[in-house]
Amino acid sequence: QVQLVESGGGLVQAGGSLTLSCAASGNIFSINAWNWYRQAPGQQRELVAGVTSDGNTNYTDSVKGRFTISIKNAKNTVYLQMNPMNPEDTAVYYCNADVTGWADHEITRKYYWGQGTQVTVSS
Repeated sequence: QVQLVESGGGLVQAGGSLTLSCAASGNIFSINAWNWYRQAPGQQRELVAGVTSDGNTNYTDSVKGRFTISIKNAKNTVYLQMNPMNPEDTAVYYCNADVTGWADHEITRKYYWGQGTQVTVSS
């Protein structure tokens, strides 16, 4: 199986910055794509940013120009740099990975989720 572990959340003032990271471990052949999602209280989970293994990125409109998603393939890790931040960015952030791996002697391709990390931006 595959595990995703996130880190880097916390409290920051408006205009400040945070960098989230998410590391994958387990039975991994390759990670085809990474995504960061977020979910604010009372709202649906939304896709914030995504990156494919060949480096193509996409962002939701509200974070374009402020957030940067990047990957370190050798370490099976994805980052989300957030700067500058505003109170509307307050949410639980989740990483998500499209992973080709193996289990029970078979090749698998599945999506996995991290446990989530709280990000709070004060005004």
